[in-house]
Amino acid sequence: MNALAARFNAIFGADMAGPLAALAAVLIVFGVASPHFLTSATFGSVAFQLPELGILTLAMLMPILTGGLNLAITFTANIAGLTLAWTLQANGGIDAGPGAFLLGSALALAVGAASGLVMGLVIAFTRAHPILVSLSMMIFLRGLGEFLTRGGDISGFPTFIAPIGHGSILGIPVPLLILIACVIASHILLSRSKLGFSTYMIGSNIESARYSGINTRKVLVLVYMLSGVMAAVAGIIMLARFNSVRVGHGESYLLITVLACFLGGINPFGGFGRVLPVFVALIVLQLLSSGLNLLGANQHLTTAVWGILLIVVMVLRWLSAKFIRIVK
Repeated sequence: MNALAARFNAIFGADMAGPLAALAAVLIVFGVASPHFLTSATFGSVAFQLPELGILTLAMLMPILTGGLNLAITFTANIAGLTLAWTLQANGGIDAGPGAFLLGSALALAVGAASGLVMGLVIAFTRAHPILVSLSMMIFLRGLGEFLTRGGDISGFPTFIAPIGHGSILGIPVPLLILIACVIASHILLSRSKLGFSTYMIGSNIESARYSGINTRKVLVLVYMLSGVMAAVAGIIMLARFNSVRVGHGESYLLITVLACFLGGINPFGGFGRVLPVFVALIVLQLLSSGLNLLGANQHLTTAVWGILLIVVMVLRWLSAKFIRIVK
C-alpha cells in the first residue's frame, strides 16, 4: 500500500490525491443518482461553463500563493468587460470591426493590469493586509461600474465575437482552449520561472525571501498585476459568452475560486500549491453544479453546497495534518 502511494505521489504529486478522489466521488454519486449525468451533453455543458470560472481561479491563485488574496477579481473582470464594451460601442456597436475589438481587448487588459498594479503597490509598500486592500478595490470598482452604467447592461456587439464564447474548434469549445492555454502558461510561470520561485518564497516566509535577495516589493506588484490581467481575460470571455456586460456578472464566482484553490491543495497561508490540482478541483466543482442542476436543485442551493464544501475541505485538511503529525 505504501509502495502504491509512493508511486502515485511520484507520478501525479501528493496534492493530486484529494482532487482526484473528489472527482471520482462526484462521478459515482451523480452517475448513480441521475441517468443523464454521464452523458456528452453534461460534459459539453461543463466545457462551456468552466472557462470563465477557471480563469478567475487562476487570477486568485497567485495572490494566495504569496499569502495574500484578491477579492476584486470578479469586479476587475466586469470593469475590463465594460472597457471592451464601451470601445465597441464607440466604434459602431454591432458594426464595429476587428480593429475595434483588438483595441478594446488591449484596453481591457490594461485596465485589469492597472487594478492589480494599484493593489500590488499598496500591499508591497504599506504592508497593508491584502484582504483589506483588495476589498477596498472591490468596493471601488463595483461603485465605479454601477455609477458609469447606472446599474444597467451594455449589449449589442459584433457577431464575430460570439465564437469566443460559444464557438468550437475540432469539437473543443474555444473558451476551453483559452482556459487550457492560461493553465499551461500559469503552470510554466510558477514552476519554471524566477517569478514563480519568488512567489513561493514570499508565501513561505516573506522576511526570509527579502534577506535572500528577492525584491519582494517588485514580485508582489507583478503578482497582483498578473492577477488583474487574468481577471480581464475572464471579463472578455464573459462578454462574448453572455453578449452583454454588467457590473454584477459572475459575482458568485468569488467564493468558488477560493474553494477551488483550497480543494486543489493550495496552502491558504501561501508558499505551497500547484496549478494542475486546482484545475482538477475546478472540474469537480463544475460537475457538482451540473449534477445538482440535473437533480432539480436551484442555483441558491448550489451556492450553499459550495459554502459547506469549503468548510468541510478546511476541516479535512486540519484532520489530515493532525493525523500526519500523530503518525510521525
